[in-house]
Amino acid sequence: MSTELTERQAFLVLNALPNIGPITTNRLLEELGGDPRAIFAAGASRLEAVKGVGPVISRSLGDWSTQFDLGREEKKLAETGATFLTTRDENYPKLLRQIHDPPIGLYRKGGYAFEHPGIAIVGSRRATLYGQAVARKLGAELAGRGFCVVSGLARGIDTAAHEGALSVGGKTAAVLGTGLDLIYPPENLDLYRRISETGAVLSEFPFGRRADRQSFAMRNRIVSGMCEAVVVVESDVDGGAMITARFAGEHGRLIFAVPGRIDQPSSRGCHQLIRDGATLLTSVDDILAELNYLDGLRPAPVAARTADTAATGGLDEAEQRVFECFRGGSILNIDTLESLTQMPAHELGATLMLLELKRLVVKRLDGAFEART
Repeated sequence: MSTELTERQAFLVLNALPNIGPITTNRLLEELGGDPRAIFAAGASRLEAVKGVGPVISRSLGDWSTQFDLGREEKKLAETGATFLTTRDENYPKLLRQIHDPPIGLYRKGGYAFEHPGIAIVGSRRATLYGQAVARKLGAELAGRGFCVVSGLARGIDTAAHEGALSVGGKTAAVLGTGLDLIYPPENLDLYRRISETGAVLSEFPFGRRADRQSFAMRNRIVSGMCEAVVVVESDVDGGAMITARFAGEHGRLIFAVPGRIDQPSSRGCHQLIRDGATLLTSVDDILAELNYLDGLRPAPVAARTADTAATGGLDEAEQRVFECFRGGSILNIDTLESLTQMPAHELGATLMLLELKRLVVKRLDGAFEART
């Protein structure tokens, strides 16, 4: 057995070699007694006796030092304050271990140890204002109830979900399709920093790894694998969120989809998921009902941040302004609400949709709105 590498160093090398995926690596570990150092100590004939291992992989393992600079990688870990978690670490996401191809290691920036059940919120990068508002609201409500909101730090729905969780002081984790040192999109640098301060930013990939089509798909399997459920807020039928939903089906996770307008391309994927059996999501209560947590297993809710939030029933300023218009049983159309609230039409429409999702107002057949009784 090789004495040149520690166990963690051996995991780092195995994780970084491009020709060896997690399935093959885990098979090698199983065949060779579980110690990653034994893989590097084994000869080519022993390695190639393992299913899926041929001359290319055995040569890659034998010449690993010419392909991967371990010293530089360890220096980057120290400089960035990141850690490398293996499947044997207590802080490795527990549900992620259960999928058929779990990453053998995760780079983690931030101290969050995944104590809370995870719910993924994913969707289109080209999200509508309505979609962003729904994702932000769901992120806040789930995080406020003690869940960790998981997403991919992308533009649109991902960003809104992370921001919603952070707005209530809850936990959120971002899974990247790049190395931890390559932040994409670049405008999310501040969000990256805020998440790493109280939650975690994760990546399967070594420092310097740039994004490609394969890396994003690999990222999506982690998002699904570490969560109890996946919520798709907006997605076209060929969007990346649909890949995450497909992984969720393979992993046996619950799948939720938020309905949208029938003429909106960014809702076609959600409507297809609903047709295919995903649960139509109208509120956080739908998730709680499906997960069916026992009282003793419910995550502890995050304490309310201010007395004002509790006094208004959790409504933000825009929602409170619109909802106040319905006091006394008023039935109001869009034009009247625009006049009363002085809100732009797009903002008013998104706010009304959120009030409908919260079951506070209802849209009548004539197009007017009224408060639920």
